[in-house]
Amino acid sequence: MSHKNACQLSIVIPVYQSEKILSQLVTEMQRVMDTLQTIRNSYEIIFVCDQSPDNSWQVIQSLSTHFPEVKGILLRINAGQHNALMAGFSEATGKIIVTMDDDLQHSPSDIPALLDAIHAGKDVVYAQFKKRKHALWKRMGSGLNDIVAGYLLQKPKGLYLSPFRAMKAAIRDDILRYRGPYVYVDGLILSVTQNIAMIDVDHYDRAIGNSGYSFRKSVSLWLKMATNFSIVPLRITSFLGLLFASIGFVLALLFIIQKLTLDRMPTGWSSLIVTILIIGGVQLLALGMLGEYLGRVLLTLNVRPQYVIGETINCWITSRETAHVETI
Repeated sequence: MSHKNACQLSIVIPVYQSEKILSQLVTEMQRVMDTLQTIRNSYEIIFVCDQSPDNSWQVIQSLSTHFPEVKGILLRINAGQHNALMAGFSEATGKIIVTMDDDLQHSPSDIPALLDAIHAGKDVVYAQFKKRKHALWKRMGSGLNDIVAGYLLQKPKGLYLSPFRAMKAAIRDDILRYRGPYVYVDGLILSVTQNIAMIDVDHYDRAIGNSGYSFRKSVSLWLKMATNFSIVPLRITSFLGLLFASIGFVLALLFIIQKLTLDRMPTGWSSLIVTILIIGGVQLLALGMLGEYLGRVLLTLNVRPQYVIGETINCWITSRETAHVETI
């Protein structure tokens, strides 16, 4: 993929409810970049405002007038973190792309360590946090996500899929070839490379406010991973169907034998109702899983966009270009 005015480093940051943090983030980023001889005059910060309900976009506009390296993309519709990253990737011109959160829980001072690992020959480098500052439910959800990703995506054992990551531009180009509406960046990364490393970094408290990443959005992200990059859920439902069909067949044989030998059937509706509920539940689970897959196939065939760009600042892409969106 060719870009205008290519630079050494692109830092892509989805923005949501962070108007009071962005100025501090840019100042800290500038301080760190000034310490890197090969980077300080050749980097860009791409803020993707994911239809934030506060004044984040106005802050980005103001920052862009004071810092020429700041670029801004405003999405017309809230698209979610991973779809917003795709918008930023489309604008990024750097040989290396770093992604991070907008809340200063990811420190810009750790970016040089990510870059060192890329320069050592890795395609992608994830930041692994020594001690996470997230809420308990979010840590538990991440643990479950890690287990499932290891099974569904063949994720290397011990690899933590952090939103604080660095990648070569070639990996970004491979990711952008994905045109479906349901984006899961880590799934796309694992589908194009296994040359991945991790570095240990500190995880900090959010500077101001609360995270905009809700439980509902976490579930939506999990469904993207489970249904977009694997058919294992379909295989599981097929196995459950076969299992319960086999149990039903065995029970039918036992009831026939009992009828012939004892000439009476056992009484009790409770066992019958329990059996019906279990089998019916498995059937509904299978139908729901099939519906989830078919719905996503339909939206993909209808070319539902990943994101829709409403306005840009200091960017060479425009809102008239084809873009891609998913509301979650």
